[in-house]
Amino acid sequence: MEFFAQYIAGWSLVALICLIAGLVLMVVEMFIPGMGVPGILGFLLLIAAVVLRANSFANGAMTLAIILVLLCGAGFFIFRSFRRGAISRSPIVLKESIDRESTELSNKEMQSLAGREGVALTALRPSGNAEIDGRRVDVVSEGAFVAKGAKIVVMRVEGLRVLVKPAAE
Repeated sequence: MEFFAQYIAGWSLVALICLIAGLVLMVVEMFIPGMGVPGILGFLLLIAAVVLRANSFANGAMTLAIILVLLCGAGFFIFRSFRRGAISRSPIVLKESIDRESTELSNKEMQSLAGREGVALTALRPSGNAEIDGRRVDVVSEGAFVAKGAKIVVMRVEGLRVLVKPAAE
């Protein structure tokens, strides 16, 4: 118990400000996709808090453990709120989903393209555009480079992919 009292009493004002500001910035970063300025600045402030507080290895390790526990707890509650809480009812969370029947490639007309021939409108490296039955379609080659203007054959349609290969001439 004496160790904890000494640990809490050992915090300087600068280290405490670094800790709080770093935690706040890391929580802000949880709402922003990618590693941005708040995340990098928050990380640096948390490192500064550990360094400023660590007058011994035990104090540094304890500070780091407290930071990790607080960030994991905040992350748990924030991501839980994205799924079931107040954030899930806000406009920042997409509620609609795309079902297979609503996509252009799921209808019978697109499925009937299998076996048909067309012309590559762009170079396929491996994806690009082709004209098949007078219609512009996004396609993917089976891996080989296909030059612009080359004849192609549709091998199959699977989900959102129209898989093609160069036509045998």
